[in-house]
Amino acid sequence: MAVHFVGAGPGAADLLTVRATRLLANADVVLFPGSYLDPEVLGHVSPEATLVDTQDLDLDQIIERLVAAHHEGLDVVRLASGDLSVYSALAEQTRRLDAAGVSWDVTPGVPAYAAAAALLGRELTVPLISQSVVLTRTQARSTAMPVGESLAAFAATGATLVLHLAITRTRQLMAEIEPEYGADCPVAVVHRATQHEEQVLRGTVGTIADLVEGAGLRMAAVILVGRALDPRPGGESYLYAAGRDRSSKRRTTSTT
Repeated sequence: MAVHFVGAGPGAADLLTVRATRLLANADVVLFPGSYLDPEVLGHVSPEATLVDTQDLDLDQIIERLVAAHHEGLDVVRLASGDLSVYSALAEQTRRLDAAGVSWDVTPGVPAYAAAAALLGRELTVPLISQSVVLTRTQARSTAMPVGESLAAFAATGATLVLHLAITRTRQLMAEIEPEYGADCPVAVVHRATQHEEQVLRGTVGTIADLVEGAGLRMAAVILVGRALDPRPGGESYLYAAGRDRSSKRRTTSTT
């Protein structure tokens, strides 16, 4: 038996992986983040399972529930919104489970930024425009950012920026990155991507703060910044270029 950490994706119940739905259907206990999860996701859970909303629990209380269920021989799923690879508190939870001698595994989910990009119909890495994506957050009522990971430092790269947990500081953040991106650089804000409350705001570095404040957004949104969001075409990928040598001899040589 193991504790299964499962990425619930951005919200839509039909965007979970097949593995995730199987784990939920077989679980005896499911811990879920009620403030971020679309209730329809729980439709994959057996009616006999015990549901625990973690939004009012601290980390130690969550771990206590996981360990207790495991010791009772129950199949446990710990749901997380989006994907476990970013901003999921996976590290501190699994560290405690390791100390308690409880085995665990991870099932990935669709990350929020990928769902946001899909809604916008935009690739975040457009040839000759941007070939890097920076996933970061800002510091407000949260853990301090590591030294060297300032927003200004990331902005200097010109990469496509994806800002998590930052919606309440939109105006300050846009002022910070404007020197590098320019006031006319495209920006999109996606609130609760794929959920019933889904909302998309499109603007620029110079205008998006007014739109966010006008919409009253306070949580569950990602901010995407970069020239890759511009609908005008960028460069062409060499991978699909007509002049690229696609001979079998060339492919064999390149892999040896």
